[in-house]
Amino acid sequence: MAERIWDRFLTEQDKAHLRMTTPRPVRFGDKPALLLIDLYRWVFGDTPEPILQSVKNWPGSCGLAGWQALPHIQRLLGAARDAGIPIIHVTGLDGSGVTPWAASGKKVPESEKSPEALDRQRRRFHIMDEVKPIPGEAFLTKSSPSAFWGTPLVGHLNSMGIDTVITCGESTSGCVRASVVDGCTYRFRMIVVEECVFDRHEACHAINLFDMNQKYANVLPLNEVLPYIASKGSS
Repeated sequence: MAERIWDRFLTEQDKAHLRMTTPRPVRFGDKPALLLIDLYRWVFGDTPEPILQSVKNWPGSCGLAGWQALPHIQRLLGAARDAGIPIIHVTGLDGSGVTPWAASGKKVPESEKSPEALDRQRRRFHIMDEVKPIPGEAFLTKSSPSAFWGTPLVGHLNSMGIDTVITCGESTSGCVRASVVDGCTYRFRMIVVEECVFDRHEACHAINLFDMNQKYANVLPLNEVLPYIASKGSS
């Protein structure tokens, strides 16, 4: 069996237990949609930089992990567009007066921020140009980790008869996981594309992929998901 990204974080007891259990079956459905979660400027910054450097200007940065995932996400998005399957982009809700779910710590007054800092704040939830929506693709904003909470996502998916949600974006341990758990709760077949999700911390990324694969989703490499998407081109 090919080594998975989480294997080196498992104990010998974990591995022994897994050998005693039946692997979760791959559950592709008949009507897929692609869900892109939080691919906004705040986690990328303007240029690729190691995380310890990038967080100086972009506190939410995932460093190079996001930039390394971006070409894979572009391939996934391109395949979905070629196949004509529904695509949903999700980003943060800004300017509504609703307190952000991740708000914590001491706030710096707007008057004390530099023009550069204010500009970064203004652009933080802008989806990256490489994967931004095009006409006809759904665009939702959220004020919670899950893409399902407080948004019309369930209604939108149900109206199209979607049974499978292919998921990518960030962070693996945060908004991706929250969305996958909610999607599973709503009885969608959840697929997480391994190369197309990312996080700030390697261990969190790997173990959350493991946990989702055990309980809530199929975590699959991109080269196993692309043929499935292509097969739905005429559906």
